[in-house]
Order: sequence, then structure tokens, then C-alpha cells
Amino acid sequence: MVNTVKLTKKPDKEEYKQYMRLVLLGIGAVGTIGFIIQFVFSVATYGR
Repeated sequence: MVNTVKLTKKPDKEEYKQYMRLVLLGIGAVGTIGFIIQFVFSVATYGR
């Protein structure tokens, strides 16, 4: 574990921005999929 920590480096600003974009895109995608699923099931149960 100590050797792994020694090998890591602090990301520069551009690398950090890229990681942040990917994380936010992933969170947005999962949220959108969850919203679509919830919307579909709410519409399906509304018709009953």
C-alpha cells in the first residue's frame, strides 16, 4: 500500500477537469435513467 501511494501523483488542472466532467456525466446519466424508469412506471400505474 505504501508503494502505491508513493507512485501516485497529484493530477494537474486539466486532468482534474477531465475527471470531474466524466464523474458529472456519469451522475447525470444515472439520474436520467432513474428518472425515466420512475416516469414510465408512474405513467403505467396511472392508467389503472
